[in-house]
Formats: sequence, structure tokens, C-alpha cells
Amino acid sequence: MKRRITRRDFLNGTQVAIGASLLSPWTEVFGTDASKFALGNDYYPPAKTGLRGSHDGSWETMHARVAGASWPAGEIEEDYDLVVVGGGISGLSAAHFYRQEKPAARILVLDNHDDFGGHAKRNEFQVNGRTHIAYGGTESIDTPSGYTDIAKDLLADIGIDVQRFYAYYDQDLYDQMGLSYAIAFDQATYGRRKLVTGYGSTPWKEFAAQTPMSARAKADLVRAFTDARDYLPGMSRDEKVALLSKISYRSYLRDYVKVDEQVLEMYQRWGMSYWCVGMDEVPAIYILGYTDGGGMPGLEHTVSQTGGRGSEPYIFHFPDGNASVARLLVRRLIPAAVPGETMEDSVTARVDYSALDREGASLRIRLNSTVVNVAHTADSKAVDVTYVHAGSAHTVRAKNCVMACYNGAIPYVCPDLPKEQKEGLAYNVKVPLTYTKVMVPNWRAFADLGTRFVYYTRDFYKQVELDYPVSIGSYEFGADPDQPMALHMCHVPYFDDLKGPEQWRAGRRKLLETSFATFEHHVRDQLDQALSSAGFDADRDITAITVNRWAHGYSYSPDLLWEPEYASDADKPWVQGRQPYGRISIANSDAGAEPNTDSAISHAYRAVQEALSS
Repeated sequence: MKRRITRRDFLNGTQVAIGASLLSPWTEVFGTDASKFALGNDYYPPAKTGLRGSHDGSWETMHARVAGASWPAGEIEEDYDLVVVGGGISGLSAAHFYRQEKPAARILVLDNHDDFGGHAKRNEFQVNGRTHIAYGGTESIDTPSGYTDIAKDLLADIGIDVQRFYAYYDQDLYDQMGLSYAIAFDQATYGRRKLVTGYGSTPWKEFAAQTPMSARAKADLVRAFTDARDYLPGMSRDEKVALLSKISYRSYLRDYVKVDEQVLEMYQRWGMSYWCVGMDEVPAIYILGYTDGGGMPGLEHTVSQTGGRGSEPYIFHFPDGNASVARLLVRRLIPAAVPGETMEDSVTARVDYSALDREGASLRIRLNSTVVNVAHTADSKAVDVTYVHAGSAHTVRAKNCVMACYNGAIPYVCPDLPKEQKEGLAYNVKVPLTYTKVMVPNWRAFADLGTRFVYYTRDFYKQVELDYPVSIGSYEFGADPDQPMALHMCHVPYFDDLKGPEQWRAGRRKLLETSFATFEHHVRDQLDQALSSAGFDADRDITAITVNRWAHGYSYSPDLLWEPEYASDADKPWVQGRQPYGRISIANSDAGAEPNTDSAISHAYRAVQEALSS
């Protein structure tokens, strides 16, 4: 493919041309007559490429609200028993739990995106008449054995049997092919760009010899991996754990293992797609048992491991990630929208979006609708919810409201909340990140290089990796290297001079200022860097790119070095923030300060119980 993939640059900034931006994206979706909420039969957002995630039209209205814009509540257009703000997994779960308790209830789910599921985003690509599915956000049902009973029961209720993934997920494919991990060293740190394969599979002395590192750095890397040395001698295990919980992994490598600066830089961005900060902010104890891709050095002989990562395989993955969880929730709520009966047939079912918001239905999901104000009526017997759809404001009334949106946005949407609760909600700074999917006609270059995952030491994208080998129902994974695949690349904005949540605030601004052309440039450059020696040509071999940009991505998680110790759960900001306020209750994974589906579901249940008791 010789032509460049093009798309207009994204708005240069987050609060520019607000008046025009509120309307123009919607004329593309609805046409100039945007008076109806119903979606057409040809409406199908999963097939869109280019900038997705926080796409054009999904964020401008809320940013205008934060900047001071207001939309007074107008005439009440509709009445409901429950309005749910946010159509992600938590919002859909809240609707599900409420309906279980009140089957005849009238429920409206509002979401600012053009698709349901929130961060559980589905991407589709057409290649030679076949649909290829990829995940654009929430990746997997991570460690389902650790889910709450509430979350486990919901998964079972919507038809998910996690044990079936042991048959659907080919855990041995890449190992049997001899595919390991590779490091793409950068020029600024190491003097030249070079790909070195065999990380974790080649003997460390041999691996180090192939790198462009200095002689001292090579020796230190080998020593850190191979010496059976206790770098904290004379300390008990409890003392070691206490120390390693208070210092960063980078500090541990520098001050105790005493490795060269080039080794420190090799690992500085290692966890960017997981913790979304440099390893100078990640407690060293978290590396214990971190064996992904061949592991991280320095702790194996210093402190013994008990339990931890690896107790359950990371295989509970639909081809579209947890977008299938959202689809199965929608099937339970609105059966006509998602044809079929099983978790297997849901993967290839085509959602009928025109069924989501039908006149007279007891449960409606209204997309492209940004809630800008939620307030109790004067007698506190109901809640008025004002939202903007296609540039126009609308107001509905409900007996209860569940806020399943980003918790950090709630103080702007619910201005009557107590000051302390607003501060608790604002504490949750969501983590920006981007999942980019790159469709290629085959993955032969990876197979020939003997790698499944390339880690870049200092580049725009932290990694490129092969897709998860899962075949489910009639959907088959392309297990032959000559078959098409959607590669996964992850970008998290990184700042050497910013730490703590400030780097995430700066990162989300940066993401919204970054054009599609920039994302595309780095895709092409980094894939050519890693794969060109095996015959890959970005201009020829890239057929489509979807950039799932999440300026407000992972929920805040209190597991990094700056987090204070709290005397009790009641003192934690996110616990203070999620308290019910009259007929308004608060859900989302943010409410549990855990970026996972378990938290999203569990806090939806809690919020619904609070709503019912109000």
C-alpha cells in the first residue's frame, strides 16, 4: 500500500473553537436534521478507523462545561425510574442490577461516545472479505478467580463461562514457534538504534553481547540476572519488603544492585503500559515475581516470593477484549440489539444500533449524549439530568441517578455536592494512554525474527506486540504467520521533569493535541526500525490504523510511591468521593481506585443498592 493513511489533524488544544466544535462533529453523524435520537440501520462505529477512543465529538462538550459553559435545565422531556450517566461496563452493569430488582422500571443510559462500552472498545477491520476484530481498550477479564462474588455472578448471568477460555486461548502457540521478546535500543542513549532478539530466552551473556550497550553496562546486566546474590544482606524478609515498598525499582537498581546508567535507562519505561509512569515511581517490591517477557533483574535472590503474579494465566480474553462483556450486557438489556444466545456467537454478532434507543422501550441507551448537569428537584423527590445531544440541550427527570462516568467530571456535573466530596472525586486523576491497532497482511516478519513482542527503550510507542491467540465460536485467530493480524502498539505520554499525577494531567493535554499524522508517523518509523531486516515495509504492509486515544484512561490506582498511608478506608479520597448524595449515587471503577472490570461491576452494584435504599 503506497498511499499514506490520512485524516484531518485533531484540534490543537482542548478548549479552542468551543462553539463550533459542539455542533460540527454531529452533522457528520446525524446530518443537519439532528432532532431524533434513533440511530440508522447503517450506524456501526466499530468499523471506524483513524482517531477513536476519545473521538471527535465525545469530549468537547464536557471540556466546555469544565471551562465554564452552562446549559440551564429546560422543559422535562421524559421521565424515568433511573438515569445512568455513562454507558461503559459500570453503567451497563448498573442498569442490569437495577432491572433485576425492578423488572418494570424505565431506565435511560446516557453516554458521550458514539458507541457503548466506555473504555471497552471494539475495533473491526475488513481484509479480503473477512472481519478481523481487535480490542481498543479494556483488554481482558484479569484474574477472574479474584473477582467479587457480585462480579462473578454478573459474568455468569450474561453467559460468560471463563473456564472455556482454557480451550479457546492457545497458550502454547508462540512458545512452540520459538517466539520470545526483543529490545529496540534507542540512539540517544546507546549511540545507535538496534533490535536485539532473544530477551529472556538467549543466555544473558550472549544477549548482552549483541546489544549496543557499553562494556560496563553489559557486564552489569549479566550480573544482575545471573549472580545468586542477596543485595540486602543481613535483613529479614519483612525488613526487605518494608524497604522495597518505599523505594523505587530504579533506586534499587542504582543504589543496591549498582548497575550502569544504561541499564537503568533500559528499564525506565518498562512498565509504561501498566503503571504509566517511569520505574523511578514504581515501588521495587512490585517487580518481585514480574516474569513477563523474561523478567526484570535484581530481586530474585534478594527476597523470596510468596504468591503474587502468575497464579492464574492471563488468557481470559475475547478478540475485542472486554467489549464483548459490554455487548453481552447490552444483549441482556436489549435482546434485539445483539442477536444470538451464547458468549461464542456474541463475538461475531453485528450489533443493531437502531434498537438501542427506540421510542416506548422500557430501557434505552442514548449515545452521543454528554451530561452537563445533574441536580435534585426542589422537593428532592427526583433528579433532573440535562445533557447535550447533537448540539442541543435536553432535560429528563428520574427517581434516581447513577453516575457511572469519570468520577473526576462529577464535581462539574453535580455542582451541589459538598466541598469535601468534590475534593475526594477530584483526587482521581485518570491515566492517559493510547492503544493503537495496526492492520497488516501477515506477521511473517515477527516469525522470521523469532519475536512476539518488541520493547522500545525510549520512543513514542513503548511496544509492539502480536495479538492474543484466541479463537472463539466461528471466529478463528490467524495462527499462520502468513495470515493477517492487528498488531498492538501502546503509547503513554512521558515527561522526564514531571512526577505524580501532574504527568498525567500534562499527558492528557498532550494526547488531545497530537494529530493522527503524528501517531501514524511513529507507527511507520518504529515498525520499520524493528522489522525491516525481515522484509517488512510500512508503506507496503500497513493497510489500516486505528488510534484508540484515551485522554482519561485507566482509573487512578493508589499503588505508587507518592500515595500516603490512610488511617482507615473512610479517609481515602475515592471512598469519600463515592458517597451517595440524596438520589444520586456514584459508580465506575474510579470509585474503587482500581482500573479493572471487577471494580466497575462491583461499584455499579453498590451504587444501585444505594439508589434503591434512597
